[in-house]
Amino acid sequence: MSNAKPIYSGRKLGHGFHCAQPILQCGAGSTGIAEIGFARRDGATRLTHLHQRNPLRVLFPAPETDDIDLAVLLTTSGGLVAGDRLAISACLEDGAAAHVTAAAAEKVYRSTGATTIVAQHLTVGEGAWLEYLPPETILFDGARLRRETKIELSAGAGFLAGGILVFGRHARGERLTYGLVNERWEVRRGGALVWGDGLHLDGDVAATIADPACFAGAAACATLMLAPPAQNPAAFLEAARDVQARSSVAGMQAGATVVGGLLVARWLAQDALPLRRAYADLACHLRHTAMGLPPRLPRLWHI
Repeated sequence: MSNAKPIYSGRKLGHGFHCAQPILQCGAGSTGIAEIGFARRDGATRLTHLHQRNPLRVLFPAPETDDIDLAVLLTTSGGLVAGDRLAISACLEDGAAAHVTAAAAEKVYRSTGATTIVAQHLTVGEGAWLEYLPPETILFDGARLRRETKIELSAGAGFLAGGILVFGRHARGERLTYGLVNERWEVRRGGALVWGDGLHLDGDVAATIADPACFAGAAACATLMLAPPAQNPAAFLEAARDVQARSSVAGMQAGATVVGGLLVARWLAQDALPLRRAYADLACHLRHTAMGLPPRLPRLWHI
């Protein structure tokens, strides 16, 4: 197992806004860094900071005319191998709005011992809106992944974020039977922890996934979170459940609740593709109802 641990330092962007910068200790494998900063200038969101290091790159395709700014993460290596480390940060200053996604599903390859480390730090200023919706992460059999996502919200800030995990390459008849998956989320508002979540799979992963009290043999799982700015998330709950019900298919389980000022939705499914569609359906609905944005995701999601 890799001994690399994420450490967070600080970097000042404009107007005194403090951006937490993830840094990873050295070790085997490659270290990729992507830092993105947006601010509101002259009535529009502008890119104010960009730092990138292979194998991470950030692209900025033109958004649709009625949509918010778009940043796309790209892993030039085509996937993550044992010992790779990624540090990703997105910082939005007061009043800015942006959507951050990835160019394609992230693949985590089988490891013979070393662990892939991903540290993600998202900071949203007062009155700002961030969407962080990368496509799915595909875990090859024997993959070892530790991923931590920290979200810091200022007063009146909002975000829509989540992730999809796919347990193996099912089209090839492969399932995740061994390895390591350690996925952690931490959301703070005004410095106070409002929600934390952790998933840990180790040892006999196949037995855990097959257990009816755990994943019930699911091929994939997903979590989507909404923090509506200056609104009660409970106002979105029943409609979110209705969207989940309409998107559901045989072999899928879904639910949503409100906790810590967040709407949290989850899915389990026997097939990753309908789960991905159901996740996207709810994301489209929530960005539209919470922010009045078009009920669609970037075209990259549909390639």
